[in-house]
Amino acid sequence: MTFRPEHEIYKRRFGRNLGLGLTLAAFVALVFALTVVKVTRGDPMKAYDHVIDPQAAPAEVSE
Repeated sequence: MTFRPEHEIYKRRFGRNLGLGLTLAAFVALVFALTVVKVTRGDPMKAYDHVIDPQAAPAEVSE
């Protein structure tokens, strides 16, 4: 039983798949790193739930 030689298209396809996989892994690592930095930074996170925040409202000007 002999194996047929691998066609060159499979080598090119593997190269493209490897490049796409590395790009996807880099993107996931970047999102993960940004998430870790944002969470460990300690800034209070505010949820925007369509309610007026008294701290963010402009001060009233008295005339």
